[in-house]
Amino acid sequence: MKNTQFPVEVAPEAWEQIHRLLQRKGESGSFLRIGVKGGGCSGLEYVFRLDTKELPIDTFLEQDGIKIACDEKSAQYLLGAKLVYTGNLMGGGFAFENPNAQRNCGCGTSFTPKPKS
Repeated sequence: MKNTQFPVEVAPEAWEQIHRLLQRKGESGSFLRIGVKGGGCSGLEYVFRLDTKELPIDTFLEQDGIKIACDEKSAQYLLGAKLVYTGNLMGGGFAFENPNAQRNCGCGTSFTPKPKS
């Protein structure tokens, strides 16, 4: 059975930036896809991209007509995380504050997951 609870909290500044991004670069039906994939310098790499294709394994969070999708495999690594946006000139952009990360890479785009108990 699919867990329908969205795994990630989204900070207000991240919602604002997602809205701007969709207005500038999105097409009709676009949403932000977040997740993880194998790779990066620490084992798993964060995914942030615009998408239009909903998958059966997706869970959605919606606010003011803005949708964010996360697949259920990624959700296990992002459960309890917070999506933030920083406007820093160096290293600014979307980032996760992820309690499931044992170690983060220096650039913040990948992480090593904590071992499962």
